[in-house]
Amino acid sequence: MHLILTGATGLVGSGVLDAMLKTKDITKISILSRRPVQMATDSKDPRVNVIIHNDFATYKPEVLRELAGARGCVWALGISQNQVTKEDYVRITKDYALEAAKAFSTLTDEGEEPFRFVYVSGEGATQSPGRFSPIFARVKGETETALGEMSTKISTLQADSVRPAFVDASAHQAVQKYIPDPGLMMRSMITVLGPPIRSFYKSGHSPTPILGDFLTKMAMGKVDGQIEGPGAFRLGGAWIVENVGFRRVMGL
Repeated sequence: MHLILTGATGLVGSGVLDAMLKTKDITKISILSRRPVQMATDSKDPRVNVIIHNDFATYKPEVLRELAGARGCVWALGISQNQVTKEDYVRITKDYALEAAKAFSTLTDEGEEPFRFVYVSGEGATQSPGRFSPIFARVKGETETALGEMSTKISTLQADSVRPAFVDASAHQAVQKYIPDPGLMMRSMITVLGPPIRSFYKSGHSPTPILGDFLTKMAMGKVDGQIEGPGAFRLGGAWIVENVGFRRVMGL
């Protein structure tokens, strides 16, 4: 199976890439990235093709030709709302994802299994924002809703969303040297809050080895019969899988 990955240089994306590299059923991994992906280079895996792609708002025919035959995508591209303006956050978080889902839906034909687009959202995303809801909660919730609507209207697309919580790579040696430095403040918070979350708030814990495996399996359609249950709900034609739902499916 041929899968697409974005955000491969980030925390979640690195975990997904590791999972994809370990999955023998995957015959090709197409990574869309603005820059070379060191983890992919170091893997020396012939299945990996890094496509340098500078504009995630458009997909020219030559790019789609390189993606031909792909059956699914893990969309792990993202950025913190604290790093960019509101306008840029909406463009990166919402607009890019919707344009990609629309473009990738053309990679499969009517009557075939729909293209599986797995959007990495986040715990706290909401379809009912309140007065004090942060930008990320509103924008990711809007993106989930739009993808659910697209899944209803476009027969060649199944666009589901997953909401990780405390994404934790502390026990994931394979990605340690590749994940971005979160900065002094975030490192300090992880040092203080990490242990109690891992021990006492497990429902909010998203260990990257298992999260990456889940997202990969979801893009491959391998967990379809297990998603329904606590921590997952339908939105339009798509599934929204909360952190507790992901943990349930993976036996955590």
